[in-house]
Amino acid sequence: MSRRHHRSLQLAAATALMVTAATACNAAAKSDASDSASGGSGKTFTLVTPDAVGQNEFLKLAVTGVKDAAKQHDGSQKVYESTDTASQQQNVQAAVDAKPDVVVLVGFEFADLVAQQAQKNPKQQFLIIDACTAKTFKNVSCAVFREHEGVYLAGAEAGLLTESGKVGAVDVLDTPQFRRYSDPFAAGAKKVAAKTETSTRFVGGQSPFDDSARAKEQANTLLSKGYDQIMAAAAAGNYGVFEAAKAKGAYAYGVDVNQCVSAPGTVVDNVIKRTDVAVEKGIESVLAGKTGTVSYGLKEGGISLTGLEDGVDSSKCVIADHKDVLAKVEELRDQIVSGELKVDDPAAG
Repeated sequence: MSRRHHRSLQLAAATALMVTAATACNAAAKSDASDSASGGSGKTFTLVTPDAVGQNEFLKLAVTGVKDAAKQHDGSQKVYESTDTASQQQNVQAAVDAKPDVVVLVGFEFADLVAQQAQKNPKQQFLIIDACTAKTFKNVSCAVFREHEGVYLAGAEAGLLTESGKVGAVDVLDTPQFRRYSDPFAAGAKKVAAKTETSTRFVGGQSPFDDSARAKEQANTLLSKGYDQIMAAAAAGNYGVFEAAKAKGAYAYGVDVNQCVSAPGTVVDNVIKRTDVAVEKGIESVLAGKTGTVSYGLKEGGISLTGLEDGVDSSKCVIADHKDVLAKVEELRDQIVSGELKVDDPAAG
């Protein structure tokens, strides 16, 4: 699988990103050169992003991760922000030409580019976050996420908070990879409230990742049937789901970053991908000579909920007002971390 499209769901956090990308200079690679200072005796790391960082929390966390790694190794780091396909290619080439200890890249957009570069530059170490190359290379490491574990916890919140007993999801596509964002939501709800009714609607269509109108339409179908808690896994279409839920006085759940700020009072919680954790731990593994694919879930701190992180009280998430629910969710998280509770992965096998 050269393009592990689950990262596409980070586009769900894309309001700020789209604004930033629209105003960003399209001409060339943007390098955050000011960050590259620091002693020359340590390790060097280069991060390449698929889009301008701006206010995109998903990418900001990755930047934090590479900065922390540089500090730990008394080294230096550089960030190349891409704005389009051409600058992605330019940035990857520039990163390889600089010959840092590790080139870190975020997103499925880089899978094919890294495969090409890994063959040409066998001594250069690469770390891809939230994606992997189709073929295995000795100099390519991958950090992927067990999103389904966090989605399960969000589903438990929905099961505990629903008044209608109906919990649904709006998902991008009906594929095993994307069902990681809907099937576990239903399972989590049924774990805490066995009689919960569940249903999933899929966006589909010509542009499933950025079709707010279709996402809103699917959400309204669920809402019209009495569903009052909806997992929004519609990529950039999430905002359509939030609009629909808000209009009906229902609740929704976001992905990848804190989306509560975009619809306060409507978004209950978010399944968070801690790209900073994956970058920092991934770099450590590469430097230790351990390459390959590493999966990050609740146990590793790579997946979480906004409600389980510091700062939940100022997050604008509805869950902040339900400490009793969070206490039960923490218990479930601990059971998953200990291995006592296993969450089925729709994409496994």
